Order: sequence, then C-alpha cells, then structure tokens
Amino acid sequence: MKKTNALKNYRFPIILLLSIIIGSIIGLKWGEKATVLKPFGDVFINLMFTIVVPLVFVTIASAVGNMVSMKRLGKILGGLFGVFVATGLVASVIIIIVVTAFPPAQGVNLALTMGDPVEKVSIGEQIVQALTVNDFSELFSKENMLPLIIFAILFGICVANIDDPDKRIASLLDALGDVMMKLVGIVMLYAPIGLGAYFASLIGEFGPKLLGSYLRAMVIYYPVCLLYFVIMFPAYAYISGGKEAVRRMVKNILPPAITAFATGSSIATMPVNLESAKKIGVPQDIREIVMPLGATMHMDGTCLSSILKISFLFGVFGQQFTGAGTFITAILISVLGGVVMSGVPGGGLIGEMLIVNIYGFPPEAFPVIATIGFLVDPPATMINSSGDTIASMLVARVVEGKNWLNSKVMNK
Repeated sequence: MKKTNALKNYRFPIILLLSIIIGSIIGLKWGEKATVLKPFGDVFINLMFTIVVPLVFVTIASAVGNMVSMKRLGKILGGLFGVFVATGLVASVIIIIVVTAFPPAQGVNLALTMGDPVEKVSIGEQIVQALTVNDFSELFSKENMLPLIIFAILFGICVANIDDPDKRIASLLDALGDVMMKLVGIVMLYAPIGLGAYFASLIGEFGPKLLGSYLRAMVIYYPVCLLYFVIMFPAYAYISGGKEAVRRMVKNILPPAITAFATGSSIATMPVNLESAKKIGVPQDIREIVMPLGATMHMDGTCLSSILKISFLFGVFGQQFTGAGTFITAILISVLGGVVMSGVPGGGLIGEMLIVNIYGFPPEAFPVIATIGFLVDPPATMINSSGDTIASMLVARVVEGKNWLNSKVMNK
C-alpha cells in the first residue's frame, strides 16, 4: 500500500521529469532543428500565462474579501515581507561564501565588446511603474503583476467592508477561484508534452553556449542551487512546522520546482504552487496572498545569481571580490534585486544595470552579466518559484503559530 501511495504521489512529477529528459535528449541529437518543436512548448506557456492574470485577481480578492479580520491581513503581509527578506539574506550569505572559495571568473578570458551605453536608472520612476499603471486595462496584463496585486487587495478590502450580510460577492469570488484552479488542472494535463517540447527547443538552440566561456560560473551556480533546494528548503520547512511539515513539503515540492525549471517563469508556475501549498495544508488566505506576491517579490535564486554576477565581473576586470564593504554592498544589491526589482517591468535587466553603475564598471560589462543572467535562469527560477511554497509555510508559522498544520482555519 505504501509503495502504491508513493507511486501515486510522485507519478506526475516523474512524468514531467521524463518528458524534460526526453526533450533534452532530442535537443542534443537534433541541435537547432529541435526548434521546430518550440510552438508545442509555447502553447503550454501561453495557456499558463493566460490563466495567471484572472487567477491572481480572483484568489487575492477572494482571500481578502472573505477575511473577517483586517488585523490578520496585516499579520500575513508583515510575516510575508519578513520571510522574503530573511531567506534572501540567507541565500546571499551562502553564495558569498561559495564565490569567495571558488571565484567564478578564475581563468576566464572573455573578448569584451562595447555595448550600448547603460542608461541611468531613475528609482522614482521605477517605483511608480512597479506599483501603478495609468489605465485600468493595463492592470490585466502579466507585465503589471504588482499593480494588479495591489488593486486586488484594495478590491478585497472593499468587499470585506461593504454591507453584505450574505457575503454574495465574496462567495462569487471564491467560486470563481475554484473554477480557475479546475482550469489549471486541465491545462496541466498537457504539461508533459509542452515542457518536453520547450526543453528540446531550448537545449537545441542554446545548449552549445553552456559549454563556452561561462562554464565555470555555471559549474558553481547549478550545484549551489541544487544544494540550496535539498538542504535549505527542508530546513525552512522544519522551522515552519517540524518533521510533518518537511514530509509534506518533500511530497509536494517537485511539481512547482520542475515546472519553474522548464518554463523559466515564476508567474507561469504560480498555479502549480497554489495547488502544492493547498496539499501541504497552508491556510487558504495565506497561500492566496503569499503566492502572487511571491511570484514577483520572493527571489532567493535571484539573490544567488546577483552575487555570482558581481563576483564574475570583479574577476573579469581583474579586481578582488573581498572586504566587508564589498560584501555588504553585494548583499544589499542582491536583496534589492530579489525583493524589489523583480516586481519592476524589466527588473532583471535593471538589477544588472544597477550592478554595473554602483560598482563603476564600464558599459561593456552589461552584456557580460546579461549573458550570465540568461544561462542561470532555469535553476534561479526553480529556487525563486518553488521557494514561494516554502515561504507560505513559514508565513503560516508566523500567523498561526507552531501548530499551524493542525489549524482549524478554512483550508479548501
């Protein structure tokens, strides 16, 4: 019976892994010809992107609208930001230790070419773009997730505070959320084909670049992400709820991790994260607030990659990546990139521009780290996105206490 249950629990993740492995083999065998399969992968990613905007609005508005206490909302948001920053700091310290011991640019000789001048970053404009849009229609776009989330929270607060004894609007939002999750389940039936095709195309087109000048940086980064996944995630889960939390996390973490690694998108993975958090037992209002915000603001993988990029540039330009001041600045940049800039349109590139500007590197440094950003994206996104499920468990610990797994809070 235990073997049967284990097979049932891991059947879908195993299918996803096999599809990605088969796709990778096809990509290696076919080379650039494998790009003919890209449309099959694009269909899956487009379907997930199509679902995610209404899903974000409905789930957040429903979670807030059904909330009896605004004090609880404040506690969830406070715990959420505390968890995001704390895990980002842990990731930053870990990668600093690693790149100090194993400099990623050691022995690397790159033929640098002058790129376009790096534009100065206006922080004020970026904050405005991150939090607001100038037209209602622009809210319902995956490019403007933070404004959509803010609007959904405000909408939910209004729903919770209007004179509606029967909770008609809140119940409607709740039902719409169930419909959207059912739609996610239907789309996920196509995931093995879509992810296999997408990975075949990706490996076929860009595989050779992984064996070029950046190989050492990749050899450092990929194992660090894997170790962070298998060591820190269980540690966070244990902090959240002991051995039972670890058991549930291990049982449910693979689908979002695999989906994120293959698609390279935290937004596209969010529906899978919601389902995993539900199976773990994270209360509904917590998971439906943490996941959308986490998809744009919880970026431990970005913290890891930001410091890798900084260390790489130091090595390429013959500078020593040492000293408390250098490390503290690097940590601040990485956390800023992981928690703030990730929610800004084009945040990844903006973070790379900040690195170039703050440390005074010449403009040609920008394409160097932009290339690294592309190469580290799959494992970084895996840590970013599947880490949202872990973050929701930690937030549940903050809000509900150490016995949150046995909480009576509604958990549909």
